[in-house]
Amino acid sequence: MGIDDKVNYTVIHHIGAAKEGAGSMTGDQGLKREGQHDQAQAKLQEAGDRVKDAAADIGENIKDAARKLKEGFSKE
Repeated sequence: MGIDDKVNYTVIHHIGAAKEGAGSMTGDQGLKREGQHDQAQAKLQEAGDRVKDAAADIGENIKDAARKLKEGFSKE
């Protein structure tokens, strides 16, 4: 996940929090729910990116292990 993504998710989350707060203050339940939705969406997108990053790391670890195993067999 790049810095641009992190900034984007943070901005969306804060805008959502502002909408939720404004909706609560004015009694506008639609705006409040929209803000909650925006916050949840930002959290889900960030979590998805973290999963992708973790999967990429696992793939690299598997490749490393396979390379080391292959090197071990070729030395003998």
